[in-house]
Amino acid sequence: MVILIIALLLVVFLIYNIFNNFSVSVSANISNWGLKFNADGTAPMGNAGKDFLKKYNSYYVGNSDDKSIYLTFDAGFENGNTEKILDTLKNHDVKAAFFLVGHYLEKEPDLVKRMVEEGHIVGNHTYHHPDMSLILDKESFNRELTSLEELYKEITGQDMPKYYRPPQGKFNEENLKMADELGYKTIFWSLAYVDWYKDKQPTKEHAFSKLIPRIHPGAVVLLHSTSDTNEEILDELLTRWKELGYTFKTLDDLTT
Repeated sequence: MVILIIALLLVVFLIYNIFNNFSVSVSANISNWGLKFNADGTAPMGNAGKDFLKKYNSYYVGNSDDKSIYLTFDAGFENGNTEKILDTLKNHDVKAAFFLVGHYLEKEPDLVKRMVEEGHIVGNHTYHHPDMSLILDKESFNRELTSLEELYKEITGQDMPKYYRPPQGKFNEENLKMADELGYKTIFWSLAYVDWYKDKQPTKEHAFSKLIPRIHPGAVVLLHSTSDTNEEILDELLTRWKELGYTFKTLDDLTT
């Protein structure tokens, strides 16, 4: 009986430590980027901590004492929303980062040029949008990033900014290392919501219920520019964040 009690106590102790040490180092195994939210208005904990990520020039949140927002968009294709999104960003004098794939650059070079001309960052979301955590050899990993760089330079005449976002947030420690060796800074996020299903768009009310209470100092916000809802709410969203005392900074500010 004593042995059974001791065993049960050990199990309870292990469970307690698992749930109270959510921020852990990432192994070489497949990992999906994940967040554990705390109180509204405060930064969540990532399943890889800030200090661990920093070793590989990777980031998911900024300074908790700075009421700044780093606004980013992901896009695998164009859904007719980006022009309006760019108009809204221009009206609010907000600079964002757009993480794009090869298909987008191939089909929408004029929109890519407009992003650059208006001072936005175009980041690397890989050429083919694969699960990068399954790519184990360095050559294949590098090709996904460098092939997009080459197309970007053909379109804009400029070198691509060295910011990388893993498709679907799938990564492992070796991925972070390989991206770093290519000179890239890996950018995750500290605030997002389910906005990517083309035929199942969230309501305006649902979007605001996620994006207003959970905003926090140093937030790296991920939105999808393919979302009709995001196009609809962006003007009001930026206004409401500003009313809460937030300003907007770029990834250059986050990573320096």
